[in-house]
Amino acid sequence: MPRHIDPRHLCLLRLSALGDVTHVLPVISAIRKAWPDCKISWIIGELEKGLFPDLPGVEFIAFNKKAGLAGYRQLFSVLRYRRFDVLLHMQLSLRANLIAAMVKAPVKVGFDKKRSKEGHSLVTNHSIAQSPQQHVLEALLSFLPPIGLESNEIDYAMPVSLSAADAAGDLVCIDGPYVVISPASSHALRNWTSAGYAAVADHLIRKHGLAVVLCGGRSELERKLGLNIARKMQGKPHNIIGKDTLEQMVAILSKALFLLSPDSGPAHIANAVGTPVLGLYAATDPQRSGPYHSRHWCIDAYARAAEKFLGKKPSELKWGKKIEMPGVMSLIEIDEVIQRTDQMLAELSR
Repeated sequence: MPRHIDPRHLCLLRLSALGDVTHVLPVISAIRKAWPDCKISWIIGELEKGLFPDLPGVEFIAFNKKAGLAGYRQLFSVLRYRRFDVLLHMQLSLRANLIAAMVKAPVKVGFDKKRSKEGHSLVTNHSIAQSPQQHVLEALLSFLPPIGLESNEIDYAMPVSLSAADAAGDLVCIDGPYVVISPASSHALRNWTSAGYAAVADHLIRKHGLAVVLCGGRSELERKLGLNIARKMQGKPHNIIGKDTLEQMVAILSKALFLLSPDSGPAHIANAVGTPVLGLYAATDPQRSGPYHSRHWCIDAYARAAEKFLGKKPSELKWGKKIEMPGVMSLIEIDEVIQRTDQMLAELSR
């Protein structure tokens, strides 16, 4: 692997998901710091692109995953005559491997053989170092050493547009401090109970005098979950589920005292804008996929879940093993979440 290169045009390939794409930002920051004149093109999912309306120095090449063959043809037409010095292939999926084959670059860096799957190693010619039990962010930062870079800092530099901030202010319309609850993951079995969220929200309103904002997407599941939480509360939340855009959600999270959420995209977005996250984890391991800078605040019931549902210790499971089973999130007790909110607020007030 060439250890001393000075690429003029570098291509990143990371399509999804909403939370995971935020972990590409520290990689971009390190590249821009080392090579300020290097052009960066990022092949990204159409939805995920909406998180970054203005990322300086980055060209986005959007791929529509829902368009089928037409999406691949459209992307091929964009890449056909393009040449890059380096490709950082940061996605482990057949879809991404097909796209990587379209990218013309003499240096194509991918994951190590142990993590490689679905033909990943066939479309790369260099790999990152094998390292067990890495957080997703650490895995992506591992793409820097093969191109001769080291990064001692983690700089997300997550952009928040002024127009989105203004629109978010009009939507939330709260004068004082507030906490955001984003109750739904894209995987329903990672979601906590509506009764649990309602009890914690009431505690924040009653004991701490805080406003509570319910935030989420436009799906029927999220809308119903938000309504159920509001119905079970004694206080009144600001329910904006389905009303904000991705850009506005970023702005809302950036102003929050903290976010309460299961393993979800908003947890990582909040982490990227510097907002503390109280993550609720039982179906997945927060040491691998938790909000990177807030893992110490997470409720970690993963070991409980491994013992109850699989009869094993986490150390006996494959790294990244998901325990997405009915009832797994009910292992998280309401009282322990309330206690953690009190601890966070006491820490944040210092």
